[in-house]
Amino acid sequence: MKFDITMYPNEIAVIRLFGELDHHETEKVRAHISKTILQGNVKTIIWNLEHLHFMDSSGIGLILGRIRELRAVDGHTVLLNPSPTMQKIFQFSGLGAYTMNGLEQTAIMQARGIVNG
Repeated sequence: MKFDITMYPNEIAVIRLFGELDHHETEKVRAHISKTILQGNVKTIIWNLEHLHFMDSSGIGLILGRIRELRAVDGHTVLLNPSPTMQKIFQFSGLGAYTMNGLEQTAIMQARGIVNG
């Protein structure tokens, strides 16, 4: 699995996940993004899942943990373009309200609106 993180103005991070997200890969992503959140550099995470083909339960835990970390800084989360299967998993796990389908740039613009009030 591959991932990349791009920082945008207004403390917005876009995390793009590619391939399969399993327990081992989850730890790599968690370490990187938690450090960034704890440094105070992130208020909104947009998880771009467009190219993610598989995610096990550790992926759900990764997202839930970052939602908890962001709550401490009054932050926000967007789950962008999950597959239909992931969409169902998010619905069942209480994350359905965080999902969005569309362009990454649209999600960034909406997040800027959320952050700016």
